[in-house]
Amino acid sequence: MGIKVVATNRKARHEYFLMDEYEAGLVLQGSEIKSVRAGRISLAQAYIRIENNEAWLVDAHIAPYDQAARFNHEPTRPRKLLLHRKEISHLEAEVTQKGVTIIPLKVYLKDGLAKIEIAVAKGKKLYDKRDAIAKRDAQREMERHLNKRN
Repeated sequence: MGIKVVATNRKARHEYFLMDEYEAGLVLQGSEIKSVRAGRISLAQAYIRIENNEAWLVDAHIAPYDQAARFNHEPTRPRKLLLHRKEISHLEAEVTQKGVTIIPLKVYLKDGLAKIEIAVAKGKKLYDKRDAIAKRDAQREMERHLNKRN
């Protein structure tokens, strides 16, 4: 069946240094999976919180599914992530460091199941962001000159 990317957190690579990446399952209700399959999910303000040896996706917005009527879900409710116990303990150890958080990178459907890619991240300072933009522009300029030559 393959992989269908449903939503991405486009600002994540700009705002954070990404360290470790993990794939986790996403526990959803019936109307939520219908909305996810329709692509009506936003990861803009979302983050992952670890509590009681469980990982939770917090502040991800999944739009209500129109046909669910009264059986609909709350759009920003916390959703449980399915990870191995060792992965959760490793994530918990990482988050105890100052300035480190866990953010979602993308939500996708893999063989009909909702999966989420998460990463341990450290926030960038303003000068780090400027440096990344300058490097990207320089790389683009070099590629442009090489393409003109060929």
